[in-house]
Amino acid sequence: MVRRYFDLKIDVYVKGRWYLSEPTDLSGRQIDDIWQFLDGRRIADPGPLSIPLSRPGKALDIDFAGAGQAPIVNALVARVFRDLAPNDVQLFPVKIEGQAEPFFLLNVTRTVRAIDDAACEEARRWAPEDDEPEKVGQYHVASGLRIDKAKVESERVFRLWGWPLPIVVDEEIKEALERVGASGARFDEV
Repeated sequence: MVRRYFDLKIDVYVKGRWYLSEPTDLSGRQIDDIWQFLDGRRIADPGPLSIPLSRPGKALDIDFAGAGQAPIVNALVARVFRDLAPNDVQLFPVKIEGQAEPFFLLNVTRTVRAIDDAACEEARRWAPEDDEPEKVGQYHVASGLRIDKAKVESERVFRLWGWPLPIVVDEEIKEALERVGASGARFDEV
């Protein structure tokens, strides 16, 4: 049986939803590297974090904080990831402004080189002539995203090498998140 995979995205169409700002330390100072949560690797425990609201509204079970797109999940969603993909994620407690309920920063620790360039609607990589030497070989565009499933081994949750924004989850995790009614989640098959 061929495993199916999905890009876990934020549902921006939830009416009256909140918007989260960048993670800060408990004194309100922005953390040094807001992009580390996109790297698809284990990180050191960042210590106690706070997530201010950039716009108050309806709390979501899954959201992405600020420009750095740090994934933030509630305890119910955290349990799904902890139970089904313990080797693929780290969960760090965060305090969200105005919320008594526990939330967690979800750090995806795995990266897979699996983008199927030919199957994507469009896949373009940075080239030397683009004057971005640190990005050469990575993806400049990956729309209509598709992956080569044969390149995925035991990973159940992962980022994609060269295009780190998507969080890819397998079908069992997608279905578990749907069963618990995780608000804020949208899934596109890749």
